[in-house]
Order: sequence, then structure tokens, then C-alpha cells
Amino acid sequence: MPLPIEDYAMISDCQSAAMIGRDGSIDWLCFPRYDSPSMFGALLGDESHGRWLVAPAEPAAIARRSYVDRTVLLVTRWITSTGEVEVTDFMPHGNRRADIVRRVRGVTGTVRMRQDLRIRFAYASATPWVRQVERNGDSRALVATAGPDAVVVRGPRLKAHGPSHQGEFDVAAGETVDVVLTWYPSYREAPDPIDVDDAIRVSSDWWKEWTSDIEHDGPYSDHVVRSLIVLKALTHEDTGGIAAAATTSLPEQFGGERNWDYRYVWLRDASLTLSVLLNHGYQDEAEHWRAWLLRAIAGDPADVQIMYGLAGERDLPERTLTTLPGYRGSSPVRIGNGAVDQYQADVIGEVMVALHEAREKGLDEAKHAWPVQRALMAFMEKHWKRTDSGIWEMRGRERHFTHSRVMVWAAFDRAVKAVEDFGLDGPVDVWRRLRDAIRAEIEEHGFSARRNSYVQYYGSGDVDASLLILPQVGYLQADDPRMLGTVAAIERDLMQDGLVLRYRSETTPDGLPPGEYPFLACSFWLVEQYAASGRGDAASALMDRLVGLANDVGLLSEEYDVGGKRQAGNTPQALSHLALVRAADAIEHGRAMPTR
Repeated sequence: MPLPIEDYAMISDCQSAAMIGRDGSIDWLCFPRYDSPSMFGALLGDESHGRWLVAPAEPAAIARRSYVDRTVLLVTRWITSTGEVEVTDFMPHGNRRADIVRRVRGVTGTVRMRQDLRIRFAYASATPWVRQVERNGDSRALVATAGPDAVVVRGPRLKAHGPSHQGEFDVAAGETVDVVLTWYPSYREAPDPIDVDDAIRVSSDWWKEWTSDIEHDGPYSDHVVRSLIVLKALTHEDTGGIAAAATTSLPEQFGGERNWDYRYVWLRDASLTLSVLLNHGYQDEAEHWRAWLLRAIAGDPADVQIMYGLAGERDLPERTLTTLPGYRGSSPVRIGNGAVDQYQADVIGEVMVALHEAREKGLDEAKHAWPVQRALMAFMEKHWKRTDSGIWEMRGRERHFTHSRVMVWAAFDRAVKAVEDFGLDGPVDVWRRLRDAIRAEIEEHGFSARRNSYVQYYGSGDVDASLLILPQVGYLQADDPRMLGTVAAIERDLMQDGLVLRYRSETTPDGLPPGEYPFLACSFWLVEQYAASGRGDAASALMDRLVGLANDVGLLSEEYDVGGKRQAGNTPQALSHLALVRAADAIEHGRAMPTR
């Protein structure tokens, strides 16, 4: 059975990622990309679905782990009755290979270590042919092949034991034993061994250099740094696409069917990430993402999707796997995502806001950015009245969601400002007229005078946590009476155990059985709202609570089950971490405001 979600840590080479349990088992790995089929899938089943354990043979060994400085190199110190060892797990950065290194270093005494390797390619549908090979005098290499996939494992000798390959070895104080797994296409020769010392040095130096310019004062600086590292670790280095999470199908409701594949690029999340990167000085990353965006959405604006593959792929059909039973029985396991076919009106607004902010922060004008934006706005001129599925990808009927309508307003607002502030060309009078018409419509149909609050969708009496975004995009000020009324309604209706639900699934027809846990990004949005409206004490109190929900290495998933004291949903979640950074920034900016 897989461990609690919070017991997993991520390592990454900015091409893919692996999830390593506190027990020393890699239970999730997709090579060569984040969204490739898994070769270790125990996270969504059990050890028979693939895993790689490196840990002391002593069952009572105690593990303590942390990342090396400002990197994603993970060090686990194991304490046993016979001594202590450190295991450094990492994926070498920059060599354009698919390697995982597990370096075992003796600290005190002598510790017997054991390995249990179970490779299951193609989401546990393909058991490989495994053989010992000798290359360059090395008789300890193990090669596993199935279809297009192959791996070579170099290190202490492993022997077949039923469905796994196992082995034990001793490590004394001062000794080092390296185990390296390398994926490669099966139709090629196995790559040569890497120089582990050099790989550690290069990878560590690269991460330290990348984080050296991060400046953030205040009590949450460590969490901000770790969150920015997570966002970078989820960014595919070659393409610039930002995966929403490293995993698929971790449940939003344990035992339920709210299980989705998040290993793709949502325009919304990526646009918000651009803002965070710009605010922390990462212009190169922002330019890389902008280039990805312009490639992905190029063509007919009617074909713009809410999400894409890491390289901009459009065909992401959702299907259910029968080879993986799901995290602790939470099924189905899905790959692909049916939301790719939805119309979500807010997405073009998110893109327009992000590209406008890029101009404001001084990014050089991209060659095709404004023509692409002009095309998007021409589409919006014709379709601005259209209903949609909303930010939460409702699988019920389309509606006029208030958040979506505000983002349509934001699209026209940024188009107007592009002309007014930057001298770009466009039918600004048409855009002003439509911007004003949408605002009037929102105020008439999206605000309830009875509740003194904006509502989830036109005609609804319910609220939605996405309404917290209204001040973030400049629709109104955070201390506007209408916004304060909305916050009060959210506090009454959506606060559960002190955290914020996205919406009430019991009363919202989202096409699924009701029930989920508080959504961490929404809770961070409330922190940002508190800070921006002068409620500094409330912002800090909620922020303290939220950062306390991160696991021992600073990672956050999508949701949190307060009653069960456990993380829920896919992990680590880019939206949670970028919302954390925004909330911490807002608290720092709000310290000069009077507290009330």
C-alpha cells in the first residue's frame, strides 16, 4: 500500500520527476518526461505495479530527510542499531539523459542495505525481460527491456526473486556505494555510465546558481524559496511548459472518483506562474514560457485549448487505466484529461493579463505576441456572451460563471491598456465599449444585493472561492465594500475547518458525486485578500496555518483533509505553490497598511 501523500518527496531534472517515499521507495517515475507512461507505479497501487526501494535491511531503521540547501537533491539519513548512512537521491541536471542516482554513504558503524527493484513499464502493463550484462568489464549491470523502453541499472549485484530483483550490501563509515538507473530507448545501446561525483557537483551548483538571486524578506522566505524551486522543477526545460503537478489520479476525495491527470500545462496555471516568476526577477524563465505560450496557441483562436501537453500537444484524450487500481483503492486511474475539450472563457483573460504584465515588467516585445493577442480579441469580440465550464472544469452544463465573466472583462481591459499604455494598434473604442458592457452585466447578474456578495454564476445564490481573484486582476479593490461582503459570504459558506473549499459540491451541479477537501490555493487566495484589505493579523494567522500543512521537505499537494490530517490530490501542486508565493508577497506588501 502506498504511503500517505505527504510522505513523498520529489526529485527532478527539469525533464521529469520521481516521487520517493519516506521508506526509501521510488513509487512513481515516468521517463523521459513528466507525462510519459510510468515505470514505477506503486503510488497508484502497490509494489507489484513497480517500485525501487533502497533502504536499510533493518525494519526498525529511522529516517530523517531534507533537501540539500536550495536544490532538489534529497538526502535521507537512516539511523539503525548498527550505524548510520545517508542516501542522496537525485536526477542529474543538464546531461539530457534520463538518470536517477542513489548514492549511499556510510556515516557511522556498518549498515546493511537492501534493494528491491520492480520495473513495470507502460503504467504497469509491461513486465520487462531482465538480464545481467557485462560491459567494459562491469558484470553488475542489469538491463530491463519491454517494447520501446529499456533501463540499465548499475551498482551492487541484484538477483531475481520471483517478480522482483533484490540484493543486499554493507556500507561502513566513510564508504560510498552508488546505484544508478538510466532509461533509454530500447532500440539503442545502453548509455555509458555517468561520473556520479561530477553529476552531483554540476546539479547542485546549477540549482544553487538558479536560486541565488531569490530575495524575499519576512517569516515565509524559506517557503517562498522552496515553492519557486518546485515551480522550476515542474517546468520542462526544453519546451518551457509547466506541468500542473508531477502525478496523476491522486484523489481529491479518498475512495472517490475525483481523480485527474495533472501532468500537463494549463494556460491558467502557467499564466499565474509567469506573474510569480516576473515578480521575483526570473525574466529568462518568463520569456521561455511566453515563447511556449505563443507556439501553443498559434493558429485559429477558436482552437485555443485550456490545456496542452508539455510541448504544446493538443490531443490529450482522457481514458481510464485498468492496470493500476488507484491510490489506496481510489479509482479510476485516469491519463489524459477530458477538460481539454471544454470551453473555459477565463483562459483568454488569463493569457491577456499575463502578457500585459510581461510588458509592464519590461520584457522585450515578442515578435508575434501582439498579432496573436489581436486574434484572440477578435474571437472574444464575437463570443464574449458565451457560457462556459468555469475555472473548476464543471462537468455539468455550461453557465455564466462570475469569475469567467470577470476574466472576459480583464481580457478587454488589458487589450485597451495595450493600446493606451504601449501604443499598440487595435479597435480600442470597440474594446472599451465591450469592457464597460461586461462590467455592467456582471454588476447586474453576478452580484447579489440580498447577500451583499458576488455569486458563483448568474442566478445562483452560492459563492465560489474563485471570486477571491477579482481584486487580483484589478476588477475592484480588495477593500471595496462589495468585495468585503463577498469575503464574508465565503467565510460563512466555504470555510471548512478553517480552510477554504472551492465551492459546495453538495449544491453545485459539477457532474460528479459530492465531496472533496479544502483547496489549498483558495486558502492562499484568502490570505492575499486579507493582506490586501488591511487584515494583516488574519492574513498571518491563516498563512501560518497553511505553511504548517507542507510536508517535512516543504511540498504541498492540491487539497488537505483536516479531519484525517493528510494531504490530498496531486502533488506537488504548482497552483498551491504559486499561490503561496503570491500570499507571502502580499503579506510583505501589506505590512505598511493599518491592521484592522
